[in-house]
Amino acid sequence: MILPIVKYGDPVLQKEGEEVNNIDGKLAEFIGNMFETMYEAKGVGLAAPQVALSKKLFVMDVSAGKEGKGRIICINPQIVETKGKIVSEEGCLSFPGIYFEVERPEIVTVSAIDIEGKEFTFEAEGLAARCVLHETDHINGKLFIEFLSPLKRDLLKRKIKKKIKLGEWQ
Repeated sequence: MILPIVKYGDPVLQKEGEEVNNIDGKLAEFIGNMFETMYEAKGVGLAAPQVALSKKLFVMDVSAGKEGKGRIICINPQIVETKGKIVSEEGCLSFPGIYFEVERPEIVTVSAIDIEGKEFTFEAEGLAARCVLHETDHINGKLFIEFLSPLKRDLLKRKIKKKIKLGEWQ
C-alpha cells in the first residue's frame, strides 16, 4: 500500500522519533508499505516520520529496487563512526523538486536492529552513506535544509510558503 509522504511544514518532520520497542507483523507490514512508497516515489531512502510515524526507523535501497538484495531496514539506528568528507547533490521526498549541495561524511558505520530483532552493523560509502546519514537525521528531527546557510534556508522557506499558499506544495 502506498503511504502519503509528509511534506515540509508538517511538525512530525522536525520532531525526534521514539525508539521502536515492538517488532511484530504489523511493523513488518508497515515496513513493506514504506518500501513500496519509496519505490513509487523514486527515492532511495525513506524514514518513518516522512510517512507520519514518529519512530526511529528507516528503509533504504540505493539500487532503487533494481537489486533485490539492496534493501536495508534500520530500526533504532546509531551512527558509530564517520570518515572523510564529500560534497554532493542531495534531495528529499519531503521537499519535492528541491536539490542542493550538502557536505557529509564519505563513509559511515551504523549499528541498527533488523526486522528479526537482531542487532547488526554495516559500513556504507558514497550514496549509501549519504542515505544513511540523511534518514538518520530525519528520525532525529533534523532536515537537510539545516545544512544551508541561514540566508539560503530563509529564501527556501519563503519559496515553499509561497508554493503552499498557491496550492502547489502537494
